Amino acid sequence: MSSEVAQQLFRECEASGAARTSEARLSVAIQKFWMRICPDERVFRSQEAPRSQQMRNVDAVGELQGERVVGSIVLQKVIKSSCYHLYTIFLFIVAKDQQSAFCAAHSPSSSGRASVNGSFLVLSAHETTSETNSRVCLSNASSLLQRTLTYKAGFPSHLERRESFNFKVSASVTTDVSTTELPVTPSVVKGDTWSIHKFGGTCVGTSERIYNVAKIVTEDNSERKLVVVSAMSKVTDMMYDLIEKAQSRDDSYELALDAVFEKHKATALDLLDGEELASFLSILSIDISNLKAMLRAIYIAGHVTESFSDFVVGHGELWSAQILSSVLRKGGVDCNWMDTRDVLIVTPAGSNQVDPDYTESEKRLEKWLSQNPSKAVVATGFIASTPQNIPTTLKRDGSDFSAAIMGALFRAHQVTIWTDVDGVYSADPRKVSEAVILNNLSYQEAWEMSYFGANVLHPRTIIPVMRYDIPIVIRNIFNLSAPGTKISRSPVNEIEDKKNLVTYVKGFATIDNLALVNVEGTGMAGVPGTASAIFGAVKDVGANVIMISQASSEHSVCFAVPEKEVKAVAEALEARFRQALSAGRLSQVAVIPNCSILAAVGQKMASTPGVSATLFNALAKANINVRAIAQGCSEYNITVVVKKEDCVRALRAVHSRFYLSKTSIAVGIIGPGLIGATLLNQLREQAAVLKEKSNTDLRVMGILGSKKMLLSDTGIDLSTWKEAHKEKGEKADLEKFAQHVHGNHFIPNTVIVDCTASTDVADHYHDWLREGIHVITPNKKANSGPLDKYLKLRALQRQSFTHYFYEATVGAGLPIMHTLRDLLQTGDKIIRIEGIFSGTLSYIFNNFVDARAFSEVVMEAKAAGYTEPDPRDDLAGTDVARKVIILARECGLNLELSDIPVQSLVPDPLKETASVDEFLQQLPSFDTDIAEKQRAAEEAGEVLRYVGVVDVTNQKGVVELRRYKKKHPFAQLSGSDNIIAFTTERYNKQPLIVRGPGAGAEVTAGGVFSDLLRLASNLGAPSC
Repeated sequence: MSSEVAQQLFRECEASGAARTSEARLSVAIQKFWMRICPDERVFRSQEAPRSQQMRNVDAVGELQGERVVGSIVLQKVIKSSCYHLYTIFLFIVAKDQQSAFCAAHSPSSSGRASVNGSFLVLSAHETTSETNSRVCLSNASSLLQRTLTYKAGFPSHLERRESFNFKVSASVTTDVSTTELPVTPSVVKGDTWSIHKFGGTCVGTSERIYNVAKIVTEDNSERKLVVVSAMSKVTDMMYDLIEKAQSRDDSYELALDAVFEKHKATALDLLDGEELASFLSILSIDISNLKAMLRAIYIAGHVTESFSDFVVGHGELWSAQILSSVLRKGGVDCNWMDTRDVLIVTPAGSNQVDPDYTESEKRLEKWLSQNPSKAVVATGFIASTPQNIPTTLKRDGSDFSAAIMGALFRAHQVTIWTDVDGVYSADPRKVSEAVILNNLSYQEAWEMSYFGANVLHPRTIIPVMRYDIPIVIRNIFNLSAPGTKISRSPVNEIEDKKNLVTYVKGFATIDNLALVNVEGTGMAGVPGTASAIFGAVKDVGANVIMISQASSEHSVCFAVPEKEVKAVAEALEARFRQALSAGRLSQVAVIPNCSILAAVGQKMASTPGVSATLFNALAKANINVRAIAQGCSEYNITVVVKKEDCVRALRAVHSRFYLSKTSIAVGIIGPGLIGATLLNQLREQAAVLKEKSNTDLRVMGILGSKKMLLSDTGIDLSTWKEAHKEKGEKADLEKFAQHVHGNHFIPNTVIVDCTASTDVADHYHDWLREGIHVITPNKKANSGPLDKYLKLRALQRQSFTHYFYEATVGAGLPIMHTLRDLLQTGDKIIRIEGIFSGTLSYIFNNFVDARAFSEVVMEAKAAGYTEPDPRDDLAGTDVARKVIILARECGLNLELSDIPVQSLVPDPLKETASVDEFLQQLPSFDTDIAEKQRAAEEAGEVLRYVGVVDVTNQKGVVELRRYKKKHPFAQLSGSDNIIAFTTERYNKQPLIVRGPGAGAEVTAGGVFSDLLRLASNLGAPSC
């Protein structure tokens, strides 16, 4: 009703005084108003209206808003016939919001239905049985409306404002109605009593699976059920193959059609019997006979039209629907099957897609339901008809689309799509092994993820159900215990945690085999129509643009297209802009092949700071270069373009950052000897604590020994690693080991821990750092080796944003290197570093007292496990010299190992002795010389200590035996303690001293472990 008519109604009410007086006056006012606008029709207030006249629906009375009015409604019987009774209520005052009124109107029994017609709430109750039941239906509806309700009403903004008023509405407006023109009332009611199930070809691929489908449908407690089915597995492909063979005049199409017949016949024989079996086999035989004739026609013509092809292909769905409906009936279910070509009408929409005609489809559905009443319906997926009743299909993923359309047409309470996965994953589980099932998604999130390659759902499937807020649930038919993924407008939100960005980013998806096209030039800036010309050229060659990115300078536009289309796109652009290219207004049309798109999707990303930063930080830590970036203002999606070869690693990187622990690191350990084995035990004991308390996940992905290596894609069980390494280990291969730890799993951060003393292993540090692999080691060979290699190693480590930690190279687990770095980074100037760096020599000289022989103490140290297998390695002082070189280089001194004078404690005649046993046997004969030095020191009140010194001021170092007063800190040691004194500008009068155990597997492994934790806390920033 127009606003002018609405104004007439208000004036009529006001003139009659209805707004201020009795409800009787209002009734008269309404009747006068109705007679004025419909002079040829009569108004009835009696309980029964004649059937000979027509009924006139009341349209909206403008936009009512403003003042508060209290009103209630009475229900009038409009017509009575032998078939049914129809009752209609017209509510002239709209509720405060139509949604609440609409919901309230639905609250009676399912016998009533409601709709909001403009600003009116129209409720109709109908019944197809007896007069008694009709009265019950009337009572249910009227009891709802005869409550006192509060409404908000007033005048349209463009009408004169009226005073507020209170009254009760006690009259309804009707006219005579003809039974012949009443709308058909279906015997099967649409609405939320319906649930929709969709089963794909895999779900109905065998007799056993069809039986399981029937069981699922039977056990669904919904009052009414619609089941949408695809053709049996592979049948659609077989039908297309039939057409292709017939079109190419390949006689084998007849045998292929026979195979289709036998497949369905065998399935029917397994599942059906009696009349159901006979009926289906009869229909199947007729269909096959008709198909033979049609295929013969294709064979003769050597050509097939699209509609002809669609008709042939659609038979797979017809047969599977009939088989399933027969199985359900056999199980006692009241069931009919629906050929959706009789109901679903679609129109071509270009790009090999179709659009549903909902208006026409609703009409046909109403008619079909009235003619085929049942509690369950099995409908064909994939197929439909054009407005000219020509068979067609819904194209790719058409069965899912069918289910969604049916959900909208039936106003179902839920659409369940049954497939062979547990739901929608946070990422492709084939690429990210720790992808998780998402319990809930919004429509927008599901649409974004499906567009970017999440294959569970096609984007267009979501569109029909969004209109009526119908949720879609993705379930696994092979795992009924899995709840699946629910897709709805407002999904159940996870507990919000500002530190947990999983709340905001739901999932990640990728598209491969793309190419970037970059059009740039100074002549583009500020020139209207440039973008239109670019994408017009792309459209002309039929290419699909996946992503667009343009800087605000307008100097360039880049976009992604499928790689197979990029050649045509580039040629079209060069042809379109040939003149601009020649004149220099455009500098180039560049193509970057072998690209992939990575998209992060999440509805709650919008207006949430830090999501983009976290994403790009994860990519940076994984050493991934981003080629292009795009994000819409809705902020539901962040899209980046990366190299195809980096795509999987990029996907794992971002997924790890958002879904795994904040710091997840793949660990490869080389050298599972004394120190390596101890480190593995420490990791095993602390893994759970680290994950819970510091959100750090250290996964040991490989263990490499001298002969065997143990590799894992998900993480080695550290409680059984020794047995697994021995029994399941493969031949050791250092290159393969590094590649596996770095690339063949879902964790983007990789560290290799070298627990050996091998120069060969140390020579690989350079390559590992360059590839983005962090390195941690107690091995001194790299840092004390040739100076040029060391300098290149440190430069590369900084350039590649990788970390190289070596705390345990000096002082085992003591924080020597950490302390030195802190002093240097805070601006202190190192003057001298002096210390006892060898736990072995510390033990020997701490116990070389009184009248004990030097050789006796050496043998004691070897027996206690303090020395190397050959004690000469300790006594020669080379190990101490390496530590001095490491400290000197850390202080900025470019010294070689050969620049350090070393006093060896191995007598010259014994340096060439063949065996360790011979050395130990002959060592006592050289005790006199060292005993003399010890005695002289004792007489002077001093002790002997084997020390290393870094003289930073004079840029030199030395390793030698020195004497210290007994009150000196170096003289106060016990056991195998190390002690290091830092003399600096700040710590000048009294040096900064670090003291503690400097040898042993536990403390050395602890030093390596501390470096692992330091790496975890420093990821993302270059180390100093």
